Amino acid sequence: MEKTYSYCAENIAENSIDKMRFELGDTMTEGSADTCVLCDEEYAAMLVKNKTWQKAKIECLKAIVMKLCYEVDYKVDNMSLNLSDRYKHFKAMLDELEKKQQASSFALKTTNTNETKPYFYLGVL
Repeated sequence: MEKTYSYCAENIAENSIDKMRFELGDTMTEGSADTCVLCDEEYAAMLVKNKTWQKAKIECLKAIVMKLCYEVDYKVDNMSLNLSDRYKHFKAMLDELEKKQQASSFALKTTNTNETKPYFYLGVL
């Protein structure tokens, strides 16, 4: 099966491959595998597999980080390519998104419980 790489900015209003590419910054599809991190089929699989947009985005970022972790920096004479910077960029995005998800899931868990008032509270004295 041949991999495809497409992006249409007009489709970013709806939850689609194009929106995911836009949010992750993977929009330079002209170079196919040379410029894109994931192909359309990989994005589509993540969107189908995960129930929420945030979870799909995290899974896409995990896949991207796993692909980029093998890239190394090159230096030949005066020319250098810092390919590890791409890894660092996507890893930072993944870490930030995971922190946001953990914080929101913690807030949901604490607000939905039917607990009594705590013994100690502000203004108890």
